[in-house]
Amino acid sequence: MRIGFVSTHPPIECGIGTYTSYLNEALKKSGNETFVVAPFGAHGERVFPAYQPESIDMAPQIFNITAELTPDVVHIQHEFGLYGPHKGVQVIELIVRYRLEDIPVVTTLHTVNPELEHQEETILRLIISESSAVVVHENYQKEALVKYFGQKDKIHVIPHGVRQVTNIKEAKKKLDLEGKKVLLLCGYFRPSKGFTRIVKLMPEICKYSNDIVLLIAGKSRKLEFSEYKNEFYETINNSTVNDKIIVLRGQFPQHTFDTIISASDVVGLPYETGGQSGILAQCYAFNKPVVTSNLLSFKKSIEQSGGGLICESDEDFINSIAKIIKDKNLRRKFQDNIKHYVENQVSWQIVAEAHINVYQKVVKVLYGKAKYVYWEDDE
Repeated sequence: MRIGFVSTHPPIECGIGTYTSYLNEALKKSGNETFVVAPFGAHGERVFPAYQPESIDMAPQIFNITAELTPDVVHIQHEFGLYGPHKGVQVIELIVRYRLEDIPVVTTLHTVNPELEHQEETILRLIISESSAVVVHENYQKEALVKYFGQKDKIHVIPHGVRQVTNIKEAKKKLDLEGKKVLLLCGYFRPSKGFTRIVKLMPEICKYSNDIVLLIAGKSRKLEFSEYKNEFYETINNSTVNDKIIVLRGQFPQHTFDTIISASDVVGLPYETGGQSGILAQCYAFNKPVVTSNLLSFKKSIEQSGGGLICESDEDFINSIAKIIKDKNLRRKFQDNIKHYVENQVSWQIVAEAHINVYQKVVKVLYGKAKYVYWEDDE
Protein backbone atom coordinates (compact mmCIF):
# COMPACT_ATOMS: atom_id res chain seq x y z
CA MET A 1 0.00 0.00 0.00
CA ARG A 2 1.20 3.53 -0.75
CA ILE A 3 0.44 5.77 2.24
CA GLY A 4 0.78 9.53 2.14
CA PHE A 5 1.08 11.45 5.40
CA VAL A 6 0.26 15.12 5.86
CA SER A 7 2.07 16.15 9.02
CA THR A 8 4.86 18.06 10.63
CA HIS A 9 8.10 16.08 10.68
CA PRO A 10 11.53 16.33 12.34
CA PRO A 11 13.63 18.36 12.71
CA ILE A 12 10.61 20.65 13.16
CA GLU A 13 9.99 20.94 16.91
CA CYS A 14 6.65 19.20 17.23
CA GLY A 15 5.54 16.10 19.10
CA ILE A 16 3.16 15.19 16.28
CA GLY A 17 6.06 15.23 13.83
CA THR A 18 7.96 12.79 16.05
CA TYR A 19 4.86 10.61 16.28
CA THR A 20 4.52 10.55 12.49
CA SER A 21 8.18 9.62 12.00
CA TYR A 22 7.81 6.59 14.28
CA LEU A 23 4.55 5.43 12.69
CA ASN A 24 6.03 5.97 9.24
CA GLU A 25 9.03 3.74 10.01
CA ALA A 26 6.83 1.01 11.48
CA LEU A 27 4.60 0.99 8.40
CA LYS A 28 7.61 0.72 6.09
CA LYS A 29 8.82 -2.33 8.00
CA SER A 30 5.53 -4.01 7.04
CA GLY A 31 6.30 -3.59 3.33
CA ASN A 32 4.37 -0.38 2.68
CA GLU A 33 5.59 2.56 0.66
CA THR A 34 5.17 5.89 2.43
CA PHE A 35 5.82 9.59 1.98
CA VAL A 36 5.24 12.70 4.06
CA VAL A 37 4.09 16.13 2.86
CA ALA A 38 5.27 18.51 5.55
CA PRO A 39 5.85 22.19 6.31
CA PHE A 40 9.07 23.86 5.18
CA GLY A 41 11.85 22.98 7.59
CA ALA A 42 11.15 19.24 7.62
CA HIS A 43 13.48 16.82 5.91
CA GLY A 44 14.13 13.10 5.61
CA GLU A 45 13.79 10.24 3.16
CA ARG A 46 10.65 10.75 1.06
CA VAL A 47 9.72 13.82 3.10
CA PHE A 48 8.50 16.66 0.87
CA PRO A 49 8.48 20.15 2.43
CA ALA A 50 5.69 21.98 0.62
CA TYR A 51 4.01 24.72 2.66
CA GLN A 52 4.11 27.29 5.44
CA PRO A 53 1.77 26.50 8.36
CA GLU A 54 0.46 30.08 8.26
CA SER A 55 -0.14 30.16 4.50
CA ILE A 56 -3.68 30.85 3.30
CA ASP A 57 -2.97 28.68 0.23
CA MET A 58 -1.72 25.60 2.01
CA ALA A 59 -4.64 23.33 1.03
CA PRO A 60 -3.95 23.42 -2.74
CA GLN A 61 -0.18 23.34 -2.11
CA ILE A 62 -0.45 20.16 -0.05
CA PHE A 63 -3.03 18.58 -2.34
CA ASN A 64 -1.09 19.16 -5.56
CA ILE A 65 2.10 17.46 -4.41
CA THR A 66 0.19 14.63 -2.72
CA ALA A 67 -1.90 13.90 -5.83
CA GLU A 68 1.23 13.67 -7.97
CA LEU A 69 2.49 10.87 -5.72
CA THR A 70 -0.73 8.82 -6.24
CA PRO A 71 -1.36 7.47 -2.73
CA ASP A 72 -3.79 4.66 -1.99
CA VAL A 73 -4.75 6.56 1.16
CA VAL A 74 -3.84 9.90 2.75
CA HIS A 75 -3.36 10.08 6.50
CA ILE A 76 -3.65 13.57 8.02
CA GLN A 77 -2.23 14.22 11.48
CA HIS A 78 -4.45 16.89 13.02
CA GLU A 79 -3.89 19.38 15.78
CA PHE A 80 -5.70 22.70 16.10
CA GLY A 81 -3.52 25.45 14.67
CA LEU A 82 -1.38 23.29 12.36
CA TYR A 83 -3.43 24.23 9.31
CA GLY A 84 -3.62 28.00 9.34
CA PRO A 85 -5.74 30.50 11.26
CA HIS A 86 -9.22 30.01 12.74
CA LYS A 87 -8.28 26.75 14.46
CA GLY A 88 -6.76 25.38 11.25
CA VAL A 89 -9.85 25.58 9.07
CA GLN A 90 -7.90 24.89 5.87
CA VAL A 91 -7.69 21.23 6.77
CA ILE A 92 -11.37 21.04 5.75
CA GLU A 93 -10.65 22.29 2.24
CA LEU A 94 -7.76 19.83 2.00
CA ILE A 95 -9.92 16.85 2.96
CA VAL A 96 -12.64 17.89 0.52
CA ARG A 97 -10.10 18.17 -2.31
CA TYR A 98 -9.00 14.58 -1.68
CA ARG A 99 -12.57 13.35 -1.53
CA LEU A 100 -13.43 15.07 -4.84
CA GLU A 101 -10.65 12.99 -6.42
CA ASP A 102 -11.86 9.85 -4.64
CA ILE A 103 -8.71 9.59 -2.49
CA PRO A 104 -9.55 8.05 0.92
CA VAL A 105 -8.61 10.21 3.91
CA VAL A 106 -7.84 8.99 7.43
CA THR A 107 -7.50 11.76 10.01
CA THR A 108 -5.90 11.30 13.42
CA LEU A 109 -7.19 13.78 16.01
CA HIS A 110 -4.40 14.31 18.52
CA THR A 111 -6.45 16.63 20.73
CA VAL A 112 -10.04 15.87 21.71
CA ASN A 113 -11.35 17.70 24.75
CA PRO A 114 -14.33 16.24 26.67
CA GLU A 115 -16.10 19.58 26.24
CA LEU A 116 -15.70 21.42 22.93
CA GLU A 117 -15.75 25.15 22.37
CA HIS A 118 -17.67 26.46 19.35
CA GLN A 119 -14.75 26.67 16.90
CA GLU A 120 -13.42 23.24 17.84
CA GLU A 121 -16.86 21.71 17.51
CA THR A 122 -17.33 23.23 14.06
CA ILE A 123 -13.95 22.04 12.78
CA LEU A 124 -14.27 18.54 14.21
CA ARG A 125 -17.81 18.08 12.86
CA LEU A 126 -16.57 18.74 9.33
CA ILE A 127 -13.44 16.62 9.74
CA ILE A 128 -15.46 13.64 10.92
CA SER A 129 -18.11 14.15 8.24
CA GLU A 130 -15.66 14.35 5.34
CA SER A 131 -12.91 11.93 6.43
CA SER A 132 -13.17 8.30 5.38
CA ALA A 133 -12.09 7.28 8.89
CA VAL A 134 -10.97 9.01 12.06
CA VAL A 135 -8.39 7.80 14.60
CA VAL A 136 -8.09 8.85 18.25
CA HIS A 137 -5.78 7.51 20.95
CA GLU A 138 -8.17 6.96 23.84
CA ASN A 139 -11.64 5.46 24.33
CA TYR A 140 -12.82 8.55 26.23
CA GLN A 141 -11.93 10.65 23.16
CA LYS A 142 -14.12 8.46 20.96
CA GLU A 143 -16.95 8.70 23.50
CA ALA A 144 -16.72 12.50 23.45
CA LEU A 145 -16.83 12.62 19.65
CA VAL A 146 -19.74 10.18 19.42
CA LYS A 147 -21.64 12.28 21.99
CA TYR A 148 -21.28 15.36 19.81
CA PHE A 149 -21.32 13.92 16.29
CA GLY A 150 -22.41 10.29 16.25
CA GLN A 151 -20.75 8.20 13.49
CA LYS A 152 -19.46 5.63 15.96
CA ASP A 153 -18.36 3.16 13.27
CA LYS A 154 -16.15 5.73 11.56
CA ILE A 155 -14.06 6.49 14.67
CA HIS A 156 -11.27 4.08 15.61
CA VAL A 157 -9.23 3.96 18.84
CA ILE A 158 -5.53 3.24 18.28
CA PRO A 159 -3.14 3.99 21.16
CA HIS A 160 -0.03 6.12 20.90
CA GLY A 161 2.82 3.82 19.89
CA VAL A 162 5.88 3.13 22.02
CA ARG A 163 9.37 2.18 20.89
CA GLN A 164 10.95 -1.09 22.01
CA VAL A 165 14.47 -0.12 23.03
CA THR A 166 16.96 -0.80 25.80
CA ASN A 167 18.33 1.66 28.32
CA ILE A 168 21.56 3.39 27.37
CA LYS A 169 24.46 1.81 29.25
CA GLU A 170 26.15 3.92 31.93
CA ALA A 171 23.72 6.77 31.32
CA LYS A 172 24.14 8.14 34.84
CA LYS A 173 27.91 8.07 34.46
CA LYS A 174 27.72 10.02 31.21
CA LEU A 175 25.68 12.71 32.97
CA ASP A 176 27.86 12.67 36.11
CA LEU A 177 24.94 11.35 38.19
CA GLU A 178 26.43 8.11 39.52
CA GLY A 179 25.11 7.21 42.96
CA LYS A 180 22.13 9.56 42.62
CA LYS A 181 18.41 8.88 42.53
CA VAL A 182 17.13 10.89 39.58
CA LEU A 183 13.71 12.55 39.33
CA LEU A 184 13.31 13.73 35.73
CA LEU A 185 11.24 16.51 34.19
CA CYS A 186 11.70 16.62 30.43
CA GLY A 187 10.22 18.13 27.28
CA TYR A 188 9.33 21.60 26.09
CA PHE A 189 9.03 24.24 28.80
CA ARG A 190 5.52 25.69 28.86
CA PRO A 191 3.12 26.71 31.65
CA SER A 192 0.74 23.80 31.11
CA LYS A 193 3.47 21.25 31.94
CA GLY A 194 3.47 22.20 35.64
CA PHE A 195 7.26 21.86 35.99
CA THR A 196 7.43 24.84 38.36
CA ARG A 197 5.21 22.93 40.78
CA ILE A 198 7.78 20.15 41.19
CA VAL A 199 10.63 22.64 41.58
CA LYS A 200 8.74 24.28 44.44
CA LEU A 201 8.13 20.87 46.06
CA MET A 202 11.78 19.80 45.90
CA PRO A 203 12.70 21.02 49.44
CA GLU A 204 10.04 18.66 50.84
CA ILE A 205 10.96 15.81 48.50
CA CYS A 206 14.62 16.09 49.51
CA LYS A 207 13.67 15.40 53.13
CA TYR A 208 12.94 11.80 52.14
CA SER A 209 16.21 11.15 50.31
CA ASN A 210 19.71 12.59 50.67
CA ASP A 211 20.82 11.38 47.27
CA ILE A 212 17.89 12.56 45.13
CA VAL A 213 18.43 15.11 42.38
CA LEU A 214 15.93 16.82 40.10
CA LEU A 215 17.09 16.65 36.49
CA ILE A 216 15.32 19.13 34.20
CA ALA A 217 15.96 18.56 30.50
CA GLY A 218 14.43 20.52 27.64
CA LYS A 219 13.92 23.95 26.14
CA SER A 220 11.26 26.38 25.06
CA ARG A 221 9.81 25.61 21.65
CA LYS A 222 10.70 28.35 19.16
CA LEU A 223 10.28 31.70 20.95
CA GLU A 224 7.07 30.93 22.82
CA PHE A 225 6.36 31.61 26.50
CA SER A 226 9.42 33.82 27.04
CA GLU A 227 7.97 35.38 30.21
CA TYR A 228 7.19 31.97 31.68
CA LYS A 229 10.70 30.76 30.80
CA ASN A 230 12.25 33.61 32.79
CA GLU A 231 10.00 32.92 35.78
CA PHE A 232 10.77 29.20 35.59
CA TYR A 233 14.53 29.72 35.70
CA GLU A 234 14.14 32.27 38.48
CA THR A 235 12.26 29.69 40.55
CA ILE A 236 15.05 27.18 40.00
CA ASN A 237 17.80 29.66 40.84
CA ASN A 238 16.06 30.79 44.03
CA SER A 239 15.30 27.28 45.31
CA THR A 240 16.67 26.49 48.76
CA VAL A 241 17.83 23.14 47.32
CA ASN A 242 19.31 24.60 44.15
CA ASP A 243 22.32 22.32 44.57
CA LYS A 244 19.96 19.36 44.05
CA ILE A 245 18.64 20.67 40.72
CA ILE A 246 20.43 20.09 37.43
CA VAL A 247 19.25 21.74 34.20
CA LEU A 248 20.18 20.50 30.73
CA ARG A 249 19.16 22.72 27.83
CA GLY A 250 18.94 21.81 24.19
CA GLN A 251 17.02 20.44 21.25
CA PHE A 252 18.42 17.02 22.01
CA PRO A 253 19.19 14.47 19.28
CA GLN A 254 17.35 11.21 19.91
CA HIS A 255 20.36 9.40 21.39
CA THR A 256 21.03 12.27 23.80
CA PHE A 257 17.38 12.33 24.86
CA ASP A 258 17.43 8.55 25.26
CA THR A 259 20.51 8.83 27.49
CA ILE A 260 18.77 11.41 29.68
CA ILE A 261 15.66 9.25 30.13
CA SER A 262 17.83 6.18 30.77
CA ALA A 263 19.52 8.02 33.65
CA SER A 264 16.21 8.58 35.48
CA ASP A 265 14.64 6.52 38.25
CA VAL A 266 11.22 8.18 38.08
CA VAL A 267 9.73 10.75 35.71
CA GLY A 268 7.35 13.51 36.76
CA LEU A 269 4.45 14.53 34.54
CA PRO A 270 2.62 17.21 36.57
CA TYR A 271 0.73 18.51 33.52
CA GLU A 272 -2.21 20.85 34.11
CA THR A 273 -3.83 20.38 30.69
CA GLY A 274 -3.39 18.19 27.64
CA GLY A 275 -4.20 14.85 26.09
CA GLN A 276 -1.95 11.97 25.11
CA SER A 277 1.68 12.74 25.93
CA GLY A 278 4.56 11.90 23.62
CA ILE A 279 6.88 12.21 26.63
CA LEU A 280 4.90 9.51 28.45
CA ALA A 281 5.46 7.22 25.46
CA GLN A 282 9.19 7.99 25.58
CA CYS A 283 9.25 7.08 29.28
CA TYR A 284 7.44 3.81 28.62
CA ALA A 285 9.99 2.97 25.92
CA PHE A 286 12.62 2.74 28.67
CA ASN A 287 10.26 1.19 31.26
CA LYS A 288 10.51 4.25 33.50
CA PRO A 289 7.97 4.62 36.34
CA VAL A 290 6.01 7.86 36.19
CA VAL A 291 4.28 10.13 38.67
CA THR A 292 1.55 12.12 36.97
CA SER A 293 -1.21 14.61 37.58
CA ASN A 294 -4.81 13.40 37.51
CA LEU A 295 -5.54 14.33 33.89
CA LEU A 296 -7.97 11.86 32.35
CA SER A 297 -5.47 10.74 29.71
CA PHE A 298 -2.86 9.96 32.38
CA LYS A 299 -5.38 8.14 34.56
CA LYS A 300 -6.37 5.89 31.67
CA SER A 301 -2.75 5.23 30.72
CA ILE A 302 -1.68 4.31 34.25
CA GLU A 303 -4.73 2.04 34.61
CA GLN A 304 -3.72 0.19 31.44
CA SER A 305 0.04 0.08 31.97
CA GLY A 306 0.36 -0.22 35.75
CA GLY A 307 3.44 1.92 35.33
CA GLY A 308 3.17 4.61 37.97
CA LEU A 309 1.13 6.66 40.41
CA ILE A 310 -1.54 9.35 39.95
CA CYS A 311 -1.42 12.48 42.12
CA GLU A 312 -4.20 14.90 43.00
CA SER A 313 -2.33 17.20 45.39
CA ASP A 314 1.12 18.52 46.29
CA GLU A 315 1.24 16.04 49.15
CA ASP A 316 0.50 13.20 46.72
CA PHE A 317 3.40 14.24 44.49
CA ILE A 318 5.81 14.42 47.44
CA ASN A 319 4.76 11.05 48.86
CA SER A 320 4.56 9.26 45.50
CA ILE A 321 7.98 10.43 44.34
CA ALA A 322 9.50 9.50 47.70
CA LYS A 323 7.82 6.09 47.64
CA ILE A 324 9.18 5.18 44.19
CA ILE A 325 12.65 6.57 44.92
CA LYS A 326 12.98 4.64 48.21
CA ASP A 327 11.34 1.33 47.21
CA LYS A 328 13.47 -0.63 44.74
CA ASN A 329 10.93 -3.46 44.55
CA LEU A 330 8.13 -1.04 43.68
CA ARG A 331 10.24 0.48 40.91
CA ARG A 332 10.94 -2.98 39.52
CA LYS A 333 7.23 -3.85 39.64
CA PHE A 334 6.33 -0.73 37.66
CA GLN A 335 9.12 -1.46 35.16
CA ASP A 336 7.92 -5.02 34.59
CA ASN A 337 4.33 -3.80 34.17
CA ILE A 338 5.38 -1.25 31.55
CA LYS A 339 7.49 -3.76 29.62
CA HIS A 340 4.57 -6.20 29.42
CA TYR A 341 2.20 -3.41 28.38
CA VAL A 342 4.46 -2.22 25.56
CA GLU A 343 5.19 -5.70 24.23
CA ASN A 344 1.55 -6.77 24.15
CA GLN A 345 -0.47 -3.61 23.48
CA VAL A 346 1.33 -0.49 22.28
CA SER A 347 4.56 -1.29 20.47
CA TRP A 348 4.84 0.64 17.22
CA GLN A 349 4.53 -2.56 15.21
CA ILE A 350 1.20 -3.40 16.89
CA VAL A 351 0.04 0.18 16.34
CA ALA A 352 1.12 0.09 12.68
CA GLU A 353 -0.88 -3.11 12.08
CA ALA A 354 -3.95 -1.46 13.60
CA HIS A 355 -3.54 1.47 11.19
CA ILE A 356 -3.20 -0.88 8.22
CA ASN A 357 -6.52 -2.47 9.17
CA VAL A 358 -8.14 0.98 9.11
CA TYR A 359 -6.55 1.85 5.76
CA GLN A 360 -7.79 -1.40 4.22
CA LYS A 361 -11.35 -0.58 5.25
CA VAL A 362 -11.38 2.72 3.34
CA VAL A 363 -9.40 1.85 0.19
CA LYS A 364 -12.11 1.23 -2.38
CA VAL A 365 -10.18 -0.36 -5.24
CA LEU A 366 -10.83 -4.10 -5.48
CA TYR A 367 -7.23 -5.24 -5.85
CA GLY A 368 -8.15 -8.89 -5.39
CA LYS A 369 -5.01 -11.05 -5.47
CA ALA A 370 -2.78 -8.13 -6.42
CA LYS A 371 -0.01 -7.73 -3.84
CA TYR A 372 1.74 -4.44 -3.23
CA VAL A 373 5.53 -4.79 -3.27
CA TYR A 374 8.12 -2.20 -2.36
CA TRP A 375 11.81 -2.61 -1.56
CA GLU A 376 14.27 0.13 -0.88
CA ASP A 377 17.78 -0.15 -2.27
CA ASP A 378 20.02 -1.52 0.50
CA GLU A 379 23.22 -0.47 -1.22
